[in-house]
Amino acid sequence: MRKLAIAILATLLLTSGVAVAHQPIILLDTDTTAAKGPFLVDGTVSFAIRASFSKAGQKKAFRAQFKKGDALNVQYLIVDKKPESALSNSKLPTVLITGPDGFKLTMKINERTKFYEPYGGTNYLYLARSSAVTKAGIYNFVITSRAKSTITLAVGDQEIFGEVRRD
Repeated sequence: MRKLAIAILATLLLTSGVAVAHQPIILLDTDTTAAKGPFLVDGTVSFAIRASFSKAGQKKAFRAQFKKGDALNVQYLIVDKKPESALSNSKLPTVLITGPDGFKLTMKINERTKFYEPYGGTNYLYLARSSAVTKAGIYNFVITSRAKSTITLAVGDQEIFGEVRRD
């Protein structure tokens, strides 16, 4: 009995971080506005939101809820391989975050720092990172393409299971 309890505990400890780290969300072609896109019930939970575009001018969006004083942590990444890594900053999608009080933040691409993501075994480039303290409410994230491309937005930093709704 003791060996079984130790085995169960070891399994839970070894698998718990991997199972919930950076929960993936793929934005659909129908997610053209924040209201139509997925809703992250807790924006402090770590999600990796993937948006793929086939041409310039497309929009994909989602929403995340925060409590007053929560950390709004967002990272803008691309896979470190062509064609994305060859795109100039002016061809990469724009990311606009709007808060419940009208707060607006356009993520400025200001780096190309290599980052190895061990869970998926993928090499990325950080393009921008932003941190802010939130007001209570829902924040909208709108990504607008300027060329064919695929990006990832990492939102939140708590590696726990999070709820996503598609209403």
